[in-house]
Amino acid sequence: MKMKVYGYCRVSTLKQSIERQIRNIKAEYPDAVLVTDEYTGTKLDRPGWTKIYKAAKAGDVIVFDSVSRMSRDAEEGFQVYEELFRRGVELIFLKEHHIDTATYKKAIDGQVQLAINSGNVAADELIGNIAEAINKYLLSLAKEQIRLAFDQAEKEVEDLHQRTREGIETARLAGKQIGQVKGTKLTTKKSIEAKKIIWKRSKDFNGDLSDVEMLKLTGLARGTFYKYKREMKAFPVDPSSAYAQQKEERLHPDGKLITVLIKGEKE
Repeated sequence: MKMKVYGYCRVSTLKQSIERQIRNIKAEYPDAVLVTDEYTGTKLDRPGWTKIYKAAKAGDVIVFDSVSRMSRDAEEGFQVYEELFRRGVELIFLKEHHIDTATYKKAIDGQVQLAINSGNVAADELIGNIAEAINKYLLSLAKEQIRLAFDQAEKEVEDLHQRTREGIETARLAGKQIGQVKGTKLTTKKSIEAKKIIWKRSKDFNGDLSDVEMLKLTGLARGTFYKYKREMKAFPVDPSSAYAQQKEERLHPDGKLITVLIKGEKE
């Protein structure tokens, strides 16, 4: 059976781009079957990864842009590494080739093999014990390199979270607004466009379509649709009008000047 080459890419947040990982893997393995996971999470319960993990067979190859894409949990990542190695699956890390499974395999294949029969039982036993100790040492070095790589990936995540917390605290102490100001509404392009359709086609406003028909027309979730209707009834103005989208600067109770959308606010 022909071996398969998989390329696994993952991003932790929606703000991150996965294109760089895809580009790096395709540059070296253009025929790789790409599998991606795009959501927040550092554990291994990811649908794309689970698919590869179950499908990979002896002789298959899994390519990662870096070890952190496989796992950021050091202990769990190392366990999965060893499991795949025992199954005969080759793992390649473009940014950490020193921990590729091929490197690990060389450490095992390079074990010292001594078959001494000097006639001196004590000497033969001593030499055998020395060879065994050397082999264990070489394997422990290889394992330690792999563990260090996973540990470093996990530490990078922890450091990033710490820097984010510190940045938020610094901004807060500097008087900057963190998050949305209470009493204001976040208006998106999606909501404006949907409300235009509701205003024009719903029988509750200027159209003749029922709620069921409007749900099919807009494709909105039921809760979102009725939320928009409530907001529109509280402020019955054509959503496409300039007045409906007026903004103004107001002084927030904490002394900061903020820009808010007048439409839909509860005074």
